[in-house]
Amino acid sequence: MAFHAPQAPGSALAARTRAATREDLQSIVWLDRLDAGERERIVADLRVVSFEPGELVCRVGRPVTYWFGLIDGLLKMSNDSAMGMPMTFTGVPPGGWFGEGTVLKRESYRYNIQALRRSVVAGISVDSFHWLLDHSIGFNRFITTQLNERLGQFIAAREIDRMTRPDERVARSLAALFHPLLYPGVGELLRITQQELGYLVGLSRQRVNEALRVLQAAQVIRIEYGGVRVLDLDALRRYRAP
Repeated sequence: MAFHAPQAPGSALAARTRAATREDLQSIVWLDRLDAGERERIVADLRVVSFEPGELVCRVGRPVTYWFGLIDGLLKMSNDSAMGMPMTFTGVPPGGWFGEGTVLKRESYRYNIQALRRSVVAGISVDSFHWLLDHSIGFNRFITTQLNERLGQFIAAREIDRMTRPDERVARSLAALFHPLLYPGVGELLRITQQELGYLVGLSRQRVNEALRVLQAAQVIRIEYGGVRVLDLDALRRYRAP
């Protein structure tokens, strides 16, 4: 399985892959869209690997070989701007599957996917992905919804980039991570540190801490040990600094 990382040779990293466990499979929501024969074929193809912080799951310029999803951990999708500055597109929390557009076109990656903490990633081969498109109505509906929601997410990300008020940037970025369709594994509590959120938003940990306390005072989130709980997702999405 062609997982790529800067810290280890490809062959060594490929040797770390394993078959999916029952717990892994329970976290993959789209498997329920498949019939028994489809599921059996795909489960046999599924591979799982753990990434350490800083390792790359996908790298700009590498040809796509698998469609990936996050079982546990936290990932960052990013690229470098024309000026050489890093740009973060979005974070990927547990339950999120990503890169379907690249897999559909069988092209090389135009972005990096990097682990922000130790992360467990699953994947199916490009050929299995396209086989499902040819045979499974349920999977086609899932991918259609995924692409539609992803488009809305990136439109929102452009809006976040234009925001100058840090509290609003943090609010919108948090709301994106609580997306119930793209990231069904999150629920109401997102396990994330202030440093990790800072990496995603492009702010210091200290400024993220201030923004979180403002949002908690507005009663749209609650800061809990090791994470953030959303209290009012709609209000978080619409939040405007006073």
